[in-house]
Amino acid sequence: MSDRFAQPREIRVTQASPTPIRRAMVLAAGLGQRMRPITDTLPKPLVAIGGKPMLDHALDRLAEAGVEEAVVNVHHLAAQIEAHLASREQPRVTISDERAQLLETGGGVKKALPLLGSEPFFHVNSDSLWSETQRSNMSAMAQAWDADGMDMLLLLARREGSVGFDGRGDFFLGDDGLLTRRGTAASAPYVYAGVAIMKPELFADTPGGPFSLNLLFDRAIAAGRLHGLVLDGQWLHVGTPEAIAPAEAAFAAVTGVHA
Repeated sequence: MSDRFAQPREIRVTQASPTPIRRAMVLAAGLGQRMRPITDTLPKPLVAIGGKPMLDHALDRLAEAGVEEAVVNVHHLAAQIEAHLASREQPRVTISDERAQLLETGGGVKKALPLLGSEPFFHVNSDSLWSETQRSNMSAMAQAWDADGMDMLLLLARREGSVGFDGRGDFFLGDDGLLTRRGTAASAPYVYAGVAIMKPELFADTPGGPFSLNLLFDRAIAAGRLHGLVLDGQWLHVGTPEAIAPAEAAFAAVTGVHA
C-alpha cells in the first residue's frame, strides 16, 4: 500500500490558455461528518484514494493546469493539514485559518480574498476527485473561461455513470453553455463536480460570516452568467467510508494505480 502522506510528484504543466488562471482557493476546512469514524482522527482531505490524499490529487491537478498559488482553508484537525502541506512547492500554498469559525463554501472564500488577488481564480473542493483521460479538465476550464460573458464556470459531472453518487442531480445545461437549476424536475443530468472558476468581485455584496456558494450560483443564473463545462472522465463521489472502495476500484480501472 502506498503511503498516504507521500510527497507529491513533480508536476507537468499542461495549460496553454491565453488567459491563464494562476490562483486557486481549495476548501479543506470541513468537518467530514459523513466520513466518520475516519474523520474523528484524520481530516477528510487527507483520506487517500489511489495511494494519494484527495487534497494532493486536487493540488496536483491545479499545478498541471498552470496554477502557481493556492490558498487552502483549514478548521477541523487543521494542524494535520498544515503539516502535510508544509513542504509543497507546486503550487505554493498559503493557509487561510478558520479555526475560530467555520465559514462554509462562500464565507471561507470571502475571508481569503486578500490572498487571492483581483483576477479570476479556481474554487476547488479538496475532495473533488475524478478519473482523468488524456485531457486536463482544469486546463480545459481555463481555456473555456470567458470573463466577458461569464461570472462563474462550473465543472459538471454526468449524474448517470458517476461513482458513489445517488442524488437527483443539480443542473440542466443549455446548448449555449448556460446552467439552470433542477427546480421541481424529478432529476437533472448534471452534478456540480466541486470545481469552478469565478471572479472575486462576485463576493462584494455578500454576508459577513458563513454562507454557501449557492448564493452566488443563484445570482449568476439570474444574470444569465453561470456556465458549465462537462467533465471528461468519471466523477468519484467519496462521501462516506463505504464509498472509498468503489472509488478505489474505479480509479484503479482507469489509472492502474491501487491504494
